[in-house]
Amino acid sequence: MLARRLRVAIGAAGVIDQDYEIIDARSPAGFALSAPDRCDTRGPMSVTEIPASDELFPGFRQFDVETAGARIRLRTGGEGPPLLLLHGYPQSHVLWHAVAARLKDRFTLVCPDLRGYGDSSCPPSDPEHLAYSKRAMAADMAQVMTLLGHERFCLAGHDRGARVAHRLGLDHEARVLRIATLDIAPTREMYAQTGDAFARAYWHWFFLIQPAPFPERMIAADPKAYWLKKCGSGSAGLSIFAPAALEAYLRCFSDPAVIHASCEDYRAAATIDIRHDDEDGDRKLSQPLLALWGENGIIGRCFDPLALWRLRASDVRGRALPGGHYLAEEVPDLVAAEFAAFFGETA
Repeated sequence: MLARRLRVAIGAAGVIDQDYEIIDARSPAGFALSAPDRCDTRGPMSVTEIPASDELFPGFRQFDVETAGARIRLRTGGEGPPLLLLHGYPQSHVLWHAVAARLKDRFTLVCPDLRGYGDSSCPPSDPEHLAYSKRAMAADMAQVMTLLGHERFCLAGHDRGARVAHRLGLDHEARVLRIATLDIAPTREMYAQTGDAFARAYWHWFFLIQPAPFPERMIAADPKAYWLKKCGSGSAGLSIFAPAALEAYLRCFSDPAVIHASCEDYRAAATIDIRHDDEDGDRKLSQPLLALWGENGIIGRCFDPLALWRLRASDVRGRALPGGHYLAEEVPDLVAAEFAAFFGETA
């Protein structure tokens, strides 16, 4: 076995004071953390590079990262300060492909699949849904960024990923510099203000939280039909999804383990995530927060996103963009421009 040490650099953000060990330099780069991690851990963690052939992320590298609780598949590439991009339901990191192409010259981008989604692992569920709480998902992401050498970073999330971003900014406050959210308001506040129009439009919120295995069996009977109904019912239909992206989404969502894990994500949102929010008391996000939503979507019609975010964050700005729910794929130029301006203030 060959082994050597290296320091991990993160471009404009400097060099992280952390050492890693290449376990076998003769194979595709496999790294194991050999210094104590700065996050709480329960087991060994590692980073292993795997072949990347997806034309959606040209020039990006692909890794499997073993965190304390899950194996996380991710793409990373670009130059500049680190920016972590988190996807939503029922998608994967692939949703960022068009935005990544527009930002890779300004930021080092990290695009992971959340636990239970895409090609990441699906940890066993539990009666309290703790394994799919946003706290557990946020801990994965904090450990991912440590293992990649990014001590402090900016953060953006769409849909469920934005809910993970909210918890990540609270639980790992010193590490997160700025947060952007796409087409959500805070979970607890959305449930508290749910009315007829929202319940009809976001029917899946209330379907997916039903006790297992009812929704799992219904979805598994025809995962493709369910996915197309869920994601293609907006005004833009399926035309906003690149064919290669759509193929990747449907491939991953055909896995019964992913279907169950994604249901657990929603069950956690309606239970343990709200309990964690309540335990925060009056505490707010301290980072600047940019909230963007689709003017043709449901969030702005049923809620006041900026008002709700100001209940949970101290420094909030944002606006509607001319699109629907899947802004990163529908109007990537606008999303990339908003991110470049907002996150560029830290560069």
